[in-house]
Amino acid sequence: MHIVLNAHLISAAESYRNAGVSTYSRRLVTALGELALRGETPHRFSALVHVPDLHCPGVTLVQGPRLLERPVARIGWEQARLPGLLRRLGANVVHGLVNVLPLATRVPGVVTVHDLSFVRYPRLFPWAKRLYLTALCRASVQRARRVLAVSHQTAADVSHYFDVDPARVVVAPNGVAPHFTPGNPDAVARFRAEQGLPPRYWLYVGTLEPRKNLPTLLEAFARWRTLPTADRDVQLVLVGGKGWAFDGIFAQVERLGLGDSVRFPGFITEDRLPDWYRGAELFLYPSTFEGFGLPVAEAMACGTPVLCSNAPGVREVAGAAAWQVPPDDVEAWVAALERLALDAARRQALAAAGQLQAALFTWEAAARMTVSAYEQAASEPLRNRVGFPSASQ
Repeated sequence: MHIVLNAHLISAAESYRNAGVSTYSRRLVTALGELALRGETPHRFSALVHVPDLHCPGVTLVQGPRLLERPVARIGWEQARLPGLLRRLGANVVHGLVNVLPLATRVPGVVTVHDLSFVRYPRLFPWAKRLYLTALCRASVQRARRVLAVSHQTAADVSHYFDVDPARVVVAPNGVAPHFTPGNPDAVARFRAEQGLPPRYWLYVGTLEPRKNLPTLLEAFARWRTLPTADRDVQLVLVGGKGWAFDGIFAQVERLGLGDSVRFPGFITEDRLPDWYRGAELFLYPSTFEGFGLPVAEAMACGTPVLCSNAPGVREVAGAAAWQVPPDDVEAWVAALERLALDAARRQALAAAGQLQAALFTWEAAARMTVSAYEQAASEPLRNRVGFPSASQ
């Protein structure tokens, strides 16, 4: 069976586009290739990409034009040109790695849905992006023979908001790449010195955008610094590329007088991220909503204790291995920061529990569940939303 993956959201840009769904796409394609090289699946994989110098042994890379880095060009190509390319490639299954399938094709489809934040929290998205995502994702999941959801929360949302039979939804969690591991103390100290970081810093990793709820974290950090027990030498490091509506974050830092205590290193590539996790005393993740919350799992894998929100998706990844508080409860964040800042034993316990929790998430497991979804999709007829075979078959 020949599976063709639309992987055009793999990006090499030094920006938020090279995080999140780009990481998912690259890691899953790589893991599928590893299964093929080991002879653990009889299927053949091709990935449609536009990034040069990508290396995915076991997968045939089909290069497209670089202009597909632009969202408008990619959206048009997916619906107008991809169906013909699938015919020429002899695809038996097409996998839309990020929310969308080509609609004008009879090739059985599998689509991965990462979250429905654009449906649950529409005010946090630019209107054009919200309308596109809602319309195309709804049509894609109703056309797909199998929907891959990265968490049980996302699976429930797909069934609820888009009226999809739960039997067609497969939960396949993201994985943690193997280089996210704890570091030795000497290497950690060298990294801090090289980056000009203090011995104690707290870390956030993620795109700078409204859904990540950074205003709550900044307010809590500012209030914690006023406590008599606070160590005012602690820095808050916010790693991530600029998404949208980020200006308010920088303005709030100035308004709170945190200019010397909050650092913005910008986007950090995945290969360099483990050092930032390892050097941090705490990892903080206040997100209002996530489909999966991969940075939480990565931080835990690196042995960093985690304080995060109890929002859907985040809670599912963190389990009992992180300290969780309501995303918008500033006082709860302040209290948690104070407790963890003072309690080294509690931090150590969270770090140990986190490593065990993170070990549950591997890209090999994600790839195996994905292959199973391909086989199910290829063996069953396409059905419409009320459960009858589609007239297109």
